[in-house]
Amino acid sequence: MPSFLRMDPPVHDDLRRLVTRDFTIKRVEALRARIQDVVHGLIDDMLAGPKPADLVQALALPMPATVICWLLGVPYDDHAFFQDRTTYLFRHGVADDVRNGKIAELSDYLYALVDGRNADPDLDPEADIISRLVVEQLRTGQMDRKGVQGIAFLMLVAGHETTGNMAALGTLALLQHPEQFKALGDDPSLAPMAVEELLRYLTILNEPDWRVAKEDTVIGGQLIKAGEAVVPLTFSANRDEGHYDDPNSLDIRRGARDHLAFGYGIHQCLGQPLARVELQVFYATLARRVPTLKLAVPLEEVPFKTDALIYGVHALPVTW
Repeated sequence: MPSFLRMDPPVHDDLRRLVTRDFTIKRVEALRARIQDVVHGLIDDMLAGPKPADLVQALALPMPATVICWLLGVPYDDHAFFQDRTTYLFRHGVADDVRNGKIAELSDYLYALVDGRNADPDLDPEADIISRLVVEQLRTGQMDRKGVQGIAFLMLVAGHETTGNMAALGTLALLQHPEQFKALGDDPSLAPMAVEELLRYLTILNEPDWRVAKEDTVIGGQLIKAGEAVVPLTFSANRDEGHYDDPNSLDIRRGARDHLAFGYGIHQCLGQPLARVELQVFYATLARRVPTLKLAVPLEEVPFKTDALIYGVHALPVTW
């Protein structure tokens, strides 16, 4: 798939710039009230339903899926379809033909959305990201439909899978530290610090990205020759004892924003302002509205995603 994740400047910078405006802090903060309404509604539905509930399906995945659908202009009614396809993209041990088939299905779905927008003579470029790319890039000949579809593919997949896993796994971590869960419920102003600490503590990207040196480079006294690969262990760096005091402990008052959960440099996560707001709203609202939330099964029975590129839990049975 064409993706600026795997590109170098200047092509990388040109493509990334097309969607940077949609994830500025100002733009994202303007969505906070809508995100809050979504979280309230999902919690209402969970509390009105049977116990125990699966927090992954009831809250953690629907919240970011709803938001990225707004931004892209993807019908939320199709969320079950694209969530299923996304699962196959990140899971280990999936046969190549099955994975490729799922990718093709999701690609075809997004191509249909792009083509549908392009066929609309009254398309509003400010309606959503796909519409703007169609009007400003596809129709002007600066980008072909494959390029527009590629950006939409990346935004859709990355925009809900990562945040959904982080929401569920972070909730589990807070439930394992009930005094911190209570503190967050009593004082929502702790939410920004809590999110940063959970991002550092958990680091859900479960496999490192490879990078290849373009020229001879020395890092930490080690010569890395041009053409050699480097595998940075960002999840290890976030537990660096030389940088953090007691790094293996969760402390939502730590206030460390210098973690590497979103990467670093030019490939740093584009959507991090959005993820931060979503997670702040999610954790603070859940702790405030459901202070008696607890696991419905022993921790040993929680199915962790040790079989996937993005760490999390397949399900999180909770009660209250």
